[in-house]
Amino acid sequence: MIAEALDTYFPKLATMPELKAELVAISSVHKFNSGTVILRQGSYIKVIPLVISGLIKIFKEEPIHGNEVLLYYIKPGESCVMSVTTLVRNETSRVKAVIEEDSEVVIIPADKALKIAKAYPKWNEFIYDLFNFKFEELINVIEILTFSNKDKRLLEYLKKEAQVKGDNILRTTHKDIAYDLGSSREVISRLLKKLEQNGVIRLKQGVIELLQIN
Repeated sequence: MIAEALDTYFPKLATMPELKAELVAISSVHKFNSGTVILRQGSYIKVIPLVISGLIKIFKEEPIHGNEVLLYYIKPGESCVMSVTTLVRNETSRVKAVIEEDSEVVIIPADKALKIAKAYPKWNEFIYDLFNFKFEELINVIEILTFSNKDKRLLEYLKKEAQVKGDNILRTTHKDIAYDLGSSREVISRLLKKLEQNGVIRLKQGVIELLQIN
């Protein structure tokens, strides 16, 4: 199963037979239910995940008040680049990872991942490309958090959710959105109502429909 998963979701890693064989030998596949915390901020990295189905959310937790802000998703065909860089430095994690949708993940033990990085340049190319991609996402998050008003910040969040999940109908709650954005449910409810009045979204019980994607 691991070999097929690499071929389908990680073709760059699968093109090198020696690396593919090594990954198959040292890895295992795990299933995680939605809501499972697979990495806590402040903990040491024990595994490196390669996602083959589902979605994982990466959060940054504010240490004093405990507020959390969504940074990005890990989708099928991706890994947690921040876990990799943290592992290399032997530091504790500065982010938290939570399963958003039931997921299947190829798990690589941390010590084996370090050996892979030393032995196979193709692995490092994969991580470098992923880092560049996620860096662009982080820059976008920083711009929204720093320069955007709350209305735009919320709308950009909804658009990103729709893009990642491939559906303009989002099944979520005001509380969940507030959690992702480090805000309060009352503020989010007020902003959502404003967006609905402007004809951007339609609100239903537990559902938000985006009427304007672009």
